[in-house]
Amino acid sequence: MTLHSDVLIVGAGPAGLSLAISLAQAGFSATVVEQQPESALAQPAPDGREIALTHPSRTTLQRLGTWSHLADHEVGTIHQAQVHDGPLGRHSALQLSASLSTPGNPRGGAATDPLGFIVPNHALRRSAYAVAARTPGVRIITSAQVTRVATLGAHAELDYMAADDSAAPPERLHAPLLVAADSRFSATRRQLGMGAQMTDFGRTVIVCRMQHTLHHGGVAHECFGYERTLAVLPLPDDPQDGQPLCSVVVTAAAADAAALMALSPAAFAAQVQAQFNARLGPMQLVGERHAYPLVAVYAQRFTGPRCALLGDAAVGMHPVTAHGYNLGLAGVERLMAALVAARQRGQDIGSADALAPYASGHHRHAWPIYQGTNAIVQLYTDPRPVPRLLRQWVLQGARRLPPLQAAIVGQLTGQPPRWMRALVPR
Repeated sequence: MTLHSDVLIVGAGPAGLSLAISLAQAGFSATVVEQQPESALAQPAPDGREIALTHPSRTTLQRLGTWSHLADHEVGTIHQAQVHDGPLGRHSALQLSASLSTPGNPRGGAATDPLGFIVPNHALRRSAYAVAARTPGVRIITSAQVTRVATLGAHAELDYMAADDSAAPPERLHAPLLVAADSRFSATRRQLGMGAQMTDFGRTVIVCRMQHTLHHGGVAHECFGYERTLAVLPLPDDPQDGQPLCSVVVTAAAADAAALMALSPAAFAAQVQAQFNARLGPMQLVGERHAYPLVAVYAQRFTGPRCALLGDAAVGMHPVTAHGYNLGLAGVERLMAALVAARQRGQDIGSADALAPYASGHHRHAWPIYQGTNAIVQLYTDPRPVPRLLRQWVLQGARRLPPLQAAIVGQLTGQPPRWMRALVPR
């Protein structure tokens, strides 16, 4: 038997490719197997999703070399976030900014410090592939359908078939470690016998870009309207005509979402403009609307014999707290740290002892964010009187308690206070 690389990775999304680059930078070899064709990886189509990135996530992308492949108009900054409960303007909003909490400076940072950054999903995918494709030690097999994965005593196996040659027998790859990074509905995770807790919110998220007349000022808004949740995220100005742009995220029940998708572009823009109380002036749709079902996923375990889960295959988040991709990059850093430490100790990188630090560390990081996000969604989409009152108590309390505001900002920036990390079960 020949080992084809140190690590086999299923899925050439941003998490899987980021891991492959990181592995190669550390002296490991990686083989990535992806069902999409090379053209779809090199020039992915816009999918409507804008990814909010924390400061640690930007640092990771800079280390990997992918950040420099983003165009200036693809990188936006979020300077402030406002949380609204009920119809916009009825209650005072909770206002969050980096001045409330900055790592290493508990008294707060400068008002100009950003809470985070925002980048189109397709740009992150394109830049990840651009770097991975030219990184020595990374092999990317595209247009490949994985038909079987297995973990044995001494190695992991992966069988795949080329999409353009279905008559050919499957190819088999071997490596000490297999990593599943193929979406929250990971077929690889299921083949490995690793279950997951799934929460189907019974709702659909609609994402799109909109142009408006008044500038957003770098402020992100989360508007909980009971029947529909609206997020308005600041984007860089349109590179074509210099007009202000924002990302709009509407979350609604399935039937309501279908009706919104059926509206004309002008009618849809009018509905968003009305829910946002025309705060950005007249709005109009730019490009297409995209709809996605909302299902959150938390794997029952992140590692097994000679295998590990990464990205959405490990934790698939509701987008309301914008932490899904950040968790994926944090997982890359933790898994890499575990593999490098194992190599330094002379351990087999696929052994349970080698992978244990990743499993426990990633759980301690992801679990409170996942549970907190789900709790927020359940609380802020419940139209009954008692939850409505409780929401107001929460927002009023947060406005009056600077430590609580600092804790929220810490989560947004990717630097939660130490006391919050200490509460997470091992």
